[in-house]
Formats: sequence, structure tokens, C-alpha cells
Amino acid sequence: MNISRLRMGEGRDLVFLHGYLASKESFAPQIEYFSRFFRVTAFDFPGFGKSDPIPAAWSVSDYADWTESFLREEGIVSPYVIAHSFGGRVAIKCLARGLFGRAVLCGCAGIVPERTLAYRAHVRAYRIVRRVFPRMAERRFGSREYRALSPVMRESYKKIVNEDLREEAERIRVPVLLVSGEKDADTPVSYAEIFHRHIGGSGLLVLKGCGHFAHLDDPVSFNLAAEEFLQ
Repeated sequence: MNISRLRMGEGRDLVFLHGYLASKESFAPQIEYFSRFFRVTAFDFPGFGKSDPIPAAWSVSDYADWTESFLREEGIVSPYVIAHSFGGRVAIKCLARGLFGRAVLCGCAGIVPERTLAYRAHVRAYRIVRRVFPRMAERRFGSREYRALSPVMRESYKKIVNEDLREEAERIRVPVLLVSGEKDADTPVSYAEIFHRHIGGSGLLVLKGCGHFAHLDDPVSFNLAAEEFLQ
């Protein structure tokens, strides 16, 4: 695969894992800041940014396998990691395997909420319509994010969003700082609180007035908290 990547700075390795439909550039303020203290490596996951597309519908575990191989090929051993949203899913899988030495997880995804009756009815309606009018089903029932994906990425998306990572979180044995935006509607504070309970000894920071991209909404507060934790 052709993978778009960048490396800056010197010192201990620090890896950035971006969110879904994002790229390494979503960490621009952090890459500039932390390259003063660490050897920073940031890349676009396969299927995102300027990297090659995925050859099949990957799950979170597939992305974790690829990340493990990438780190090994790059000669990066036990790096620290800063991850956002979907990148947090991959980071949790890798942390459970002991691949990272310390982690800052911002807006971390990976909690599947309890399905309500309304949600189940919505899914049943989608499946009925899909059998007869598949194209209309995708237009009417799929989210805007989902409709923008290629067929392969859609199947990957389904695998990703339907996997709950609480069990993996309980296997993490290194320090983790969970950062959540107070106004995050995509991965709310309650998700961070759940991970906080499942990751032994983890820390939790809620950034006031911030949304899902808390590291961009308030980069100064995020960077200072992450630096203190990582240093």
C-alpha cells in the first residue's frame, strides 16, 4: 500500500491516529506542538486521506493488525499515542495488545449504546425496504456520512460501528488519559466515563465548551494536558 505519512522532531516516538473520514492533517496543531518534544509520526489510515483504499471491508481488528505491521516496519517500538474518535478504537485494540506505552484518547469511539425500541424499528424498516428498493433504502435510511462511502467502505463502516470495545479496554495495562468535549454529541462524555471505569488507573479530562474535535476546539488546553501526561 502507498501510505501518506509524515515524521517530525526527535526523541521518544509519538504516533497520531486520526478519526473516521479524517486524515493526519486533523492533528495539525498537535503535530507542530509535540514535534518539539517527541519524534512524531502521523499517517493516513488505508482508505482515508491520501493513502490507498482498503482492498476489502476491514474491521477495527484489521486496522489494528495493519497498524501493528506499520509500526514494526517503521522500527517504532512501544511509542506513545494520541488518537481521536475512530483512531481511539484502533488505539484501544493496540493498547490491549501492549503496543503503546502511554495513550491520550480524545473523543474515543467504541461504545455501542443500548438499542432502543425506536432504533430497532428503524432497522427493521430499513431491512424491509432494502429487499425491495435497495437504492432508496440507502438514500432514506443511511446517514450522510454513510451515504458518502464507497460500497467497500460501507461494509467496513458497519463492522466498525457495531463493535463494542469494553472488553478490550479492561485488558489495558498502561497509563491512559481520556479527553472528552463537554458538548460532544458524537462520542459524549458518558462514553469517556464508561471507558474510564473499564481502564484501570485511567484519567479523565472534560474540556468545557468543546465538541467532538476537542483537540481543535481548544488546542492550548488539550496540548498542555497531553504534554503533562506524556512527559
